[in-house]
Amino acid sequence: MKRIYKAVAVAPAAGGGGFAVHLDGKPVNSPGQRPLVIPARALAEAVAAEWDAQVDKVDARSMPMTGFVATVVDRVSPQRDFVVTELAGYGGSDLVCYLADEPAELTARQEAAWAPLRDWASEAFGARLRPTAGVMPVAQSPDSLAALRRGVEALGDWELAPLHTLTSITGSLVLGLAVLHGRLDAAAAYDASEVDEAFQIEKWGMDREAEQRRRRRRAEVAEAAKFVELLRAG
Repeated sequence: MKRIYKAVAVAPAAGGGGFAVHLDGKPVNSPGQRPLVIPARALAEAVAAEWDAQVDKVDARSMPMTGFVATVVDRVSPQRDFVVTELAGYGGSDLVCYLADEPAELTARQEAAWAPLRDWASEAFGARLRPTAGVMPVAQSPDSLAALRRGVEALGDWELAPLHTLTSITGSLVLGLAVLHGRLDAAAAYDASEVDEAFQIEKWGMDREAEQRRRRRRAEVAEAAKFVELLRAG
């Protein structure tokens, strides 16, 4: 849509509790026409800055914080149980449990990056995850999967949205949780998810399209981590 507003501001949300972004004095709603009540001022200010940065047209692709907020309001909160179940399901086939059976150099790199994260999942959540090598799946214990689900359930709706992005891009619930709990920063989490790709690039090089895709995915991981940082900044 065209930018038809002039002034952007942050104000206390109607009814108290949280903040709203106002365009020419009117609060912004989600695409589903729900009020965007944002729990942290720092996050609300970042959303307002995205709206203020628009020029002739409003480009949703340039507004990642706004996108996360809308996702929480329109998709996560109305179907929280579904989102929790979807995220917890990644634990059954988590990237950090699937090692290459060859070459040995790649397997060693994967294990150097992923074994400490499996150990962390065990210590932080009581989820003892079994690794495997090759294409054959490994069945994780019901207790471990239940422990990971509890770790997801303990998060608020506003944390589930960025966790979904982190997990779906990296292919790892463990990596997503590691970012939310401060075990890894966004760059380290993305690098851990790309051990195999980085190895292949060293051997064979990278084409331009693949490089653009990697940059986009790295940026999305960074945006998710930034959302969490702003949310917790208060």
